[in-house]
Amino acid sequence: MADPPATGDALQYNRDIRPILVDACFACHGPDSASRKADLRLDQRDPAIEMEALLPGNPDESEMILRILSDDHDEVMPPPETKKTLTQQQKQTLIRWVKEGAEYELHWSFLPPERSEPPTVNHASWVRNPIDQFIAAQVESAGLAPATEADRRTLARRVSLDLTGLPPSAERVKAFVNDKSPDAYEKLVDELLASTNWGEHRGRYWLDYARYADTHGVHFDNYREMWTYRDWVINAMNQNMPFDQFTIENLAGDLLPNRTRDQQVGSGFNRCNATTNEGGIIDEEYLVLYTRDRVETTSQVWLGLTTGCAVCHDHKFDPISQREFYGLAAFFNNTTQKAKDGNIQDTPPVIVIPKDEDRAQWEGLPALITQAKHELETRRGE
Repeated sequence: MADPPATGDALQYNRDIRPILVDACFACHGPDSASRKADLRLDQRDPAIEMEALLPGNPDESEMILRILSDDHDEVMPPPETKKTLTQQQKQTLIRWVKEGAEYELHWSFLPPERSEPPTVNHASWVRNPIDQFIAAQVESAGLAPATEADRRTLARRVSLDLTGLPPSAERVKAFVNDKSPDAYEKLVDELLASTNWGEHRGRYWLDYARYADTHGVHFDNYREMWTYRDWVINAMNQNMPFDQFTIENLAGDLLPNRTRDQQVGSGFNRCNATTNEGGIIDEEYLVLYTRDRVETTSQVWLGLTTGCAVCHDHKFDPISQREFYGLAAFFNNTTQKAKDGNIQDTPPVIVIPKDEDRAQWEGLPALITQAKHELETRRGE
């Protein structure tokens, strides 16, 4: 239960009001339609106002306030049989909330972040950037002092593991230790960011989100050719591709006008789902499972929402309804992918991608073929 707000503090729904309603009211007047009483919802503002449970600015006429203040056993809320009671402080908080307009807030995860001013700290000389101010403030609030800077060998190891996932080479550590310039650390960071290891390390996290694997994932779990998408992700990280473009090419690189082969490879995101070649499956069932996987993965990666509950029903708290889930599924339910992967490495639909070292020769082949055809036709005409 939230601490009661100070008298002068502005009330916040998520901090001050919602915890009270969750504990005392939502079991009967919340999001669960199966257990809802009197067709009253208090978890949403408009339905509560429509039922006159809340009259913003007028607690004396708001039914919810009248009920929580009632001495009548048959009228008081929460009902005595629920064993829930509100303290006088909680009642006064609810009255004040209604009087101030009964404003609701979205779940904290849907509220736009607000920029906070860095706090003033005692160890100002320790601070090098605004983040340090927040860290120092928390450290000082615990009665401690910020740690002294680590030695250079430790710094090199830490930053290398952070940025590349690998310990630094002995040569790199030695060069950093011996570099007496004031921006030695910044130069080390730039060097690590410029290495291909940066993209490999950061790309690994994305590939986890994309459920990347070099095997089909089900049944015999045979090898499949997906490494070109892996390399595309690594290259995108190393080239610092803007995230909006990265998003477009992951979700629809194969649908772009004048698309390149690299953009087509980017759309491999939607081919990373686990597949099977088991003989006893129902094809249509597995095509639906593949579609479901794509919706759930796309939602979790780009919306920051788990939508698995909406596969079967409207969840009490999730904002995505079952209807919306299957509306999004329609976008992914029109591929030419078959239900069975054939236990082969290149399950259709596929495109042929040359290795980087062969790319120039590969791209020159159409011109060579055209020239050869022209020469052949010329000879035939002689």
